[in-house]
Amino acid sequence: MTSTVTTAAPADRVWTIPNLLSLLRLLGVPLFLWLALGPEANGWAIGVLAFGGLSDYADGKIARRFNQSSRLGALLDPAADRLYILATISALAARGIIPIWLAAAIPGRDLLLALTLPVLRRHGYGPLPVNFLGKAATLNLLYAFPLLLLADGSGALATAAAAAGWAFAAWGSALYGWSGVLYVVQVRSLVIADRAVQGAPA
Repeated sequence: MTSTVTTAAPADRVWTIPNLLSLLRLLGVPLFLWLALGPEANGWAIGVLAFGGLSDYADGKIARRFNQSSRLGALLDPAADRLYILATISALAARGIIPIWLAAAIPGRDLLLALTLPVLRRHGYGPLPVNFLGKAATLNLLYAFPLLLLADGSGALATAAAAAGWAFAAWGSALYGWSGVLYVVQVRSLVIADRAVQGAPA
C-alpha cells in the first residue's frame, strides 16, 4: 500500500497549463464574492462560477492527456475547488438563498478530513489524492450553485433553475459526504497496514 502512494507521486513541475487554470480559479474566488455580495451582479457572478466549473474539468483532462500532472497541481486543484465551494455557499447563505445548516455541513466535512492530516504525517504519508467520487461531488456542487443563484428571481427560468439547482445540490452534498467517509476509510486502512508492517518481525 505504501509503495503505491509514493511511486504514484506526480512530477515536480510548476509552469503547466493545469496549474495556470487552477491559479486563475483561485483568483476568481474574491471576484465572485465581490460580484455576488457587492453589486449583486448575478449574471457576472454566474459567469465566474461557470469558468470555475469548466476550468476544473479542463485542467484534469489536460493533465492526464498531456502528462502535465504535478505536485503543485495536486495541491492547487483541490484547494481551488474547496475555496470556490466555501465562497459560494457563504455568499448564497448570506443572501438567504440556501439554509445556514447546508452552508455549515459542507465545510464541516472538509474540517473533519483536515483532522486526518496529522495522522497521515505521523505514518509518513502526505494528503491522499482526491478520489473520483470527490471530484464528481465537487462538479455537482459547482453546477448547483450557479443554478441556485439564477433561481434568485421570478419567472419560469428561475423556477426551472431552482428545481435543477436543488437536484444537483442534493446529489452533490450526498456524494461529498460519502467521499469523505471513503477518505477516512482509506486513511484507516493505511494506518492499519503501516502498523502491521511495523509490528512484523524483521
